[in-house]
Amino acid sequence: MPEEMLALARTVAWWGFGLGFVFGFFANKTNFCTMGAVSDVVNMGDWGRMRAWLLTIAVAVIGTNYLAYAGKINLASTIYTGQNLPWLAHVVGGLIFGVGMTLASGCGNKTLVRVGGGNLKAVVVFIYMAYAANVTLRGILAVPRVEWLQASAVTINLPTNQTLPHLLHGSLGMTLAGAEMAIALVLGGALLAFVLLNRAFWESKDNLLAGLVLGAVVVAGWYVTGKLGWAENPESLTEMAFGTNSKLAESMSFIAPSGYTLELWSLWTDKSTMVTWGIATVFGVGMGSFLYAVATKAFRWEHFVSAQDMFRHIIGGTLMGFGGVTAMGCTIGQGITGFSTLSVGSIITFFAIIAGAAATMKYEYWRMMREA
Repeated sequence: MPEEMLALARTVAWWGFGLGFVFGFFANKTNFCTMGAVSDVVNMGDWGRMRAWLLTIAVAVIGTNYLAYAGKINLASTIYTGQNLPWLAHVVGGLIFGVGMTLASGCGNKTLVRVGGGNLKAVVVFIYMAYAANVTLRGILAVPRVEWLQASAVTINLPTNQTLPHLLHGSLGMTLAGAEMAIALVLGGALLAFVLLNRAFWESKDNLLAGLVLGAVVVAGWYVTGKLGWAENPESLTEMAFGTNSKLAESMSFIAPSGYTLELWSLWTDKSTMVTWGIATVFGVGMGSFLYAVATKAFRWEHFVSAQDMFRHIIGGTLMGFGGVTAMGCTIGQGITGFSTLSVGSIITFFAIIAGAAATMKYEYWRMMREA
């Protein structure tokens, strides 16, 4: 790769680290947790943290589609928006991820935040999550993913890209750009109304801060990889995103990038490897959380209380790695970043993750009451 392109890739990676740092810092400060959001609703009927998640989605949807409307990024150039819709992979992967994040006490992002805060349980979860992600990408677990869950028999081949604007702009009598902005404003506005018109939500400034800042970070990520890092490859003469693993525009997502991080450590002396956007965001989230924990004297070592506790978290991390790669994202990667593209697959995954987590929480409550 020419030196100028390598320099561009490094710039994108540094942006990834910086935005990941902001994400980790504020996720720790505000106790932003998607698994906790589902748990609060299921177990206590408290929608505070769920509204924070929905606010993040609203900000990301409106901001991302404004970038597309303004011609700054092309949302067709992402992993989320292709014409092939492997619906079974989204459903099964999302359900498995939801189960895994419940057993592991948090999603991929929360795991990185906890690692930065000194949680040794999260270190174990990260290792198993990253390894499972790696072997699901191109190892032994890639076999069931590709041959069963993403097989052509269970994949819908659409005539156009799978985003709501692509599917609906014709029937709406609008241009694609106009439909992107209109649908984003309607959906994002509905979410904003649901969140902000609730008086109880305003009692927690942390939830408001989390929604605004983390949503804005996702939008910024799209701009960095889809605009600043987008250029013509002088070797292939095709346009691509430099500095990302997919060579497409990316934003915040933490399952496959955790797998890439583990792979980078394993092949560190291989000159063909490099720190990419995704890997840099993984480091950034951990460091941002660490700085906040140290600055507020909240950093403390935490460990497993029993062998059963350790086993539970190992299973959870493994399920998150497999489920997240199979569904092409986690609660952040699909539940915010993918959702911001208005991709049908991302929306399916979002609801599947919530269903998997909620069902696991209900089962655990039933088992606890039975054993009492």
